[in-house]
This record gives sequence, structure tokens and C-alpha cells, in this order.
Amino acid sequence: MAKLLEAVLAHRGLTENTSREAFLHPDYQAFKHDPFLLPDMDKAVKRLNLSRIRKEKVVIYGDYDIDGLTATTVLLDSFEKFGITASAFIPNRFVEGYGLATPAIEKLAGEGAQLIVTVDCGSLSHEQVTRANELGVDVIVTDHHSVGQTMPDAVAVINPKRLLQDYPQAYDEFSVLSSQFSERQTKSQAPRTKNLYPFCDLAGVGVAFKLVQALQTKLPGLDPGQEKWLLDLVALGTVCDVVTLIDENRANVYWGLEVMKKTRRPGIRALMAVSRVQPDKLVARSLGFGLGPRLNAAGRLETAQLALDLLRTTDPEEALSLANTLDGMNTARRAEQDKIYKSAIVQAEMFSDLPVLIVSDPEWSHGIIGIVAAKLLERYSKPTFVLQELTDGTAKGSARSYGDFSAVEAIRATETLLIKGGGHKLAAGVTIETTNISPWRDAVNAYHRSLKLADQKRHLVAASEVTLPDFSQLVENAVTELSQLEPFGHGNKEPVFEFTNLTVVSRRTMGADNQHVKYRFEDRNGKMMDMIAFGKADVFTAHIGDTVNAWCELGINEWNGRRSVEGTLKRLEPVET
Repeated sequence: MAKLLEAVLAHRGLTENTSREAFLHPDYQAFKHDPFLLPDMDKAVKRLNLSRIRKEKVVIYGDYDIDGLTATTVLLDSFEKFGITASAFIPNRFVEGYGLATPAIEKLAGEGAQLIVTVDCGSLSHEQVTRANELGVDVIVTDHHSVGQTMPDAVAVINPKRLLQDYPQAYDEFSVLSSQFSERQTKSQAPRTKNLYPFCDLAGVGVAFKLVQALQTKLPGLDPGQEKWLLDLVALGTVCDVVTLIDENRANVYWGLEVMKKTRRPGIRALMAVSRVQPDKLVARSLGFGLGPRLNAAGRLETAQLALDLLRTTDPEEALSLANTLDGMNTARRAEQDKIYKSAIVQAEMFSDLPVLIVSDPEWSHGIIGIVAAKLLERYSKPTFVLQELTDGTAKGSARSYGDFSAVEAIRATETLLIKGGGHKLAAGVTIETTNISPWRDAVNAYHRSLKLADQKRHLVAASEVTLPDFSQLVENAVTELSQLEPFGHGNKEPVFEFTNLTVVSRRTMGADNQHVKYRFEDRNGKMMDMIAFGKADVFTAHIGDTVNAWCELGINEWNGRRSVEGTLKRLEPVET
């Protein structure tokens, strides 16, 4: 093991060979926690078995993001093998919106649905579930979003977040471990209270996959081990929903990437082709920045049904046609996103003195504003809500947050001014009367001030795991070995290295708008290395001849048949002389 990898593992608390092996090569079976420890899992399995026996019409009520689409596909594929007759309903972002919608439920009931199984939604849908019951339709909720004090009157509400609410003391330890590395992360992470599910940060597709594992123990049709062929979908939804990549999530994504390299799905193969993703070089980033944006583009601009059709098709020609359509939609999405972002910056400057940014406009599509909120957060280092003002007098928005400020708790604290809202700590959604935007902005910022949060920007500053005085250890094999830490993502960040007392040898900007910057640095021994920062030309402004400390991620750059170690610049500070 090279010194670079050794140093990173030691920094993350992995000092023993057994714990290192468990982390670097996670055992799928070891992290396959008992699905029946999740709330209401037994009730859901019994009700689905009854549907199988009765040959009832089951509808999977999905969602238009990747987590919901992959979860829908997981259940459609597995229900077919279990002998459960099922179809899917994917809500339109611009018609039904997020979550269970009463008109959609009434439509499905009119078409003969007898059981609705939700994925990635439903935990707060009390009225909608009650309406389904009135219409004689049972509901099983599978979800992973934050829950309320009471559950909807469904047959089952399978959501690991229920355990965090019902047994907060049992999961104190897990809450700490979700943001810190320890040898204990390679173990089960079981809470101190017996018979509770050990890991509560599953994505929606992860919860759906647990339902499949539970059904496997009771119904014929999907032999033990065959569920692993669903892991390509589980990995895709888990990575793109930015849940914590430790414990069960890490194992599922680790093996899901291996499944995807040899996937049986024509749609995923075609999507990799148009995304220029080589299967043998597939990593988590390929999903989050290659496949994911193209799948999401359908729901952001038109209908996510196109993305579901791609995931489900068995026809290679249809798959390629759909993949090309999604690729074109993603290009259009980027253009619209840039337009909204530039307009949002102008408005954000008007509220630059506030700790939380809340901006809105009638012309901003609420299919895209979540991405814009993330970009504004990065630019201003502030939690951000971006809304589209609709023609019916309401506004729909998306939030992005960081550090100790929870977007969903801010929504709960100001819910009297909202029509509805929900989500997670770092990402959430709201619907509000347009006339309430201004007072709500005041209320959210007052809530932020009441928390008296200190030094929040430290969460956005790249911190080094290893500090090096020069480039002498940066040989190709040592840098390549760092890929064993994959899959990278939330909770398992790509390691950052600090290099001290470097001299700026050259600086040049790149990109259509000169938004990227590439530096060449020289260390104390005269060795050179390039580092590039994407979209940061206005942030990193060190000049030729300056002495600096640089923080970067390490990788191998391939160009014209040549391979060299290169850094992705994350932080740059002058050295005081």
C-alpha cells in the first residue's frame, strides 16, 4: 500500500487491517441488514402477498427525480418476478407536483387500482392517503424523507426516518458517525436499543430495495442473490440523491457499480454511450455528473416518463433513441439553467446582507431552480431558496443548505406562512402564496439568527487530510491507488491534499467565458504539477511568482496518449513572507 493511501486511511481512523479491508472491499452480505427491522415491513409484505393471491391491480406511485425513477423500476422489475400485477404512475412536476396528489389518486382509483405503493414520497400525505381509503384503495408508503409527528393512515409506512424520530437516543451515535470517520463505521453501526434498523440514511431506492429483499423471504420468483442484478439501479438512485455513502449505502453502491459495468439494461448502456462514460472506468462521479443529469433532464423540462421508459426498455434501438433525446434535453436544461442563474445573481445582490437567500421570479422554471439554488449557495456561502412564481398566485421553490442549518427545520419553523414543504436537512422544497414570500423571507432569516450558528463557512472550506511539503510522492501508481476509496460522495469525500510553499509558475483561464483556471505550481525541489479549478477563475487569483499553499484532489490526466498526475484545485491561500 502506497504512503498516500496509507495516510488517508489513518486519518479516517482506519488503522487495523480488518477494518481497512471491510471499508475498501465492503461485503454485500454483511451490510444486508434485516429488512423486517424497518417499520411496518411485515405489514407491507402481507398486503402485497394478498394482492398477488387476489391478482389485484397494483400501481407504483413514483417520483420524477432519479431516486424515484430507479425505485419505481426496482419494484416493477421485482414485482413481475413475484407474480404481482403492477404498473407505474410518474407524476408530472408541472401538473401533479411532488408527492401524492389527490386528483392523481382519484384518477388511479377510477382506473381500477386496488393498491398504491409509493416510492420516495408519501410520509406527509395524510389527506391523500385518507382520500385513497375513502375510494377503497389501500396505500403502502415507502419513503426516506423527514416525517411528521403522526403517520398517514396507510397499510404500512416504511421509512427509516421514523426510527430517528421515535428513538432519537438510540441513534445519537449514528448521527455522529454520519459526519465523522471511525473504525466503527465498518461494523453494523447497530444502535444501543435492540431490534432497531442499524442504518437510517437509505435513499428512496434503498428503501424500495429493502422491500424487495423482504418479499424474497416470503414469495417465490426471485431467488436469493438474484436481487443483486438490481444494484445498478440502487447505485444510480443512491448516488444521485446524495445520501451518506457509508454502511449499507456504501456496499450497495460499491457492488452496484460492478453490476452496472456489465448491466443487462439496454437503456443504461445507451445512456453511458451518449454520456461518454466508459463502463470499465465507471465511478460514482460518472453517475452523479454523467448519467444522472440526463435522466433528470426529462422531469425538469417535460415528463420523467421518458427516463422511466429508458430504464425499462429491452430494445437497444429504442434505448439509443431515448438516450439521445435525454442528452438533447440536458443540453437545453444547461442553457436555461445558465440564464436563470445570471438573473438570480442580480436579485441575490439585493439581499446580500441576509444570512439566508430567498429569491423568486415568474420566469424561472421550478424544474431547474434546485440546481440554481446549489450554485447560489456555492457563490454566496449561504443557505438558499429559489422559487418560481406561478400564475395561480402560488410559488414553488427548492432549497439547498449546508453545515448546521437544516432547510427542512427552517420550513417547519415557518410552516404557518407556507402551503406545504418538506425534504431533508440539506435539500428541501416548498409551496407558498406569492404574497407571503416577503414575510416568509423575514421569518426564515429570523429563525436563522435565533440559532446563533457560529463559523458556518468552515463547512465549505476544503480541509486537508494529508499535508505534503512537495510533489515527490505523486507517482502514478500511488495516485491511482486512491481509487480504492471509491465510491466517493456525501460521507465519503474524495481526499484533499495540502501542498505547502508552492511557487506559481503559470496561470491561464479556459472555457467559453474564461470561467475555469489552470495553474502550474513548482515545489521546493523544482518539480512541477498542474492544478485546475472549474468555474473558479474569479475566486483563485494568485499571480505568477506568488508563494502559496494549495489544497487539491488528485487524479490522472490523459491527453493525446500521455498520462500525468494532476490536481483539482479546491483552495488556495497566499503564504505570508
